[in-house]
Parts: sequence; structure tokens; C-alpha cells
Amino acid sequence: MTIKEIQEEIIDEFSFFEDWMERYEYIIELGKSLPMIKDEFKTDSNLISGCQSKVWLHSEIEGDKIKFTADSDAILTKGIVALLLRVFNKQKPKDILDADLYFVDKIGLKEHLSPTRANGLVSMIKQIKLYALAFQSKLS
Repeated sequence: MTIKEIQEEIIDEFSFFEDWMERYEYIIELGKSLPMIKDEFKTDSNLISGCQSKVWLHSEIEGDKIKFTADSDAILTKGIVALLLRVFNKQKPKDILDADLYFVDKIGLKEHLSPTRANGLVSMIKQIKLYALAFQSKLS
């Protein structure tokens, strides 16, 4: 699936919920399904700065696509990471760099987060794009 198709799928899923409490519960459930990052990757170098809670993000290239794994010590943040990885995992670096990440605004996620969590969300997206940029330059 393309990044755009995945975002449309997420927007459709979130449209079924009546209120933000249901959406938060769904995000938390998504976090529980996040593939676990190996303990060896839970290092300071994989910590995302700018997040209120601890978020580890690891990436590696498989063929011409990036595989991400992540974890967080906060359940809501873990769900937010799961949403981002659903969009970006196993995508080509160029596609990640070119992606217009509109689902965040369409589902109203950023406006329903505390300012520090919203900053963390921006930091996570920035880090994913930095990994994509690094892999893109290696593949070129």
C-alpha cells in the first residue's frame, strides 16, 4: 500500500468514532500491537528528543525500503508511534521524504494532544524523515 492509501484507511477508521475518548482508546489499543523493538536498540542514540515520554525509534534498510521498530514508556505515545509506523514502515526513503502527512490533521490528532505531546509527535515525524534522508543518500 502507498503512504496515501494507508492515510486514507486511518482517516476512515477514525471517522467511526463518536468522540475523542473512543479515539484515545483506539490509539492505546494500536500501541499494544506495536512490534516490540529489540532491547539492544533501546539506547540513548535511538531516543527521540523533544518527546515528553521516552520514545525509541530504530530503522534499518531492507532492500530498498525502511523497516522501523519503536517503543515508548507511555501508552498513548506508543499508540501514536504505532500510527506513524503504520504509515511509514516498509516504505521507500524517497516516498517517506515526499509524503504529505495529512492524516494527522484530518483526524484532529494534533489538536487533541497536550502541547508537549504535539511537540513529541512533530519530533517523531522529523526523526522518521531524517532516517529516510540518510538512507536515501546511501541508496543514491
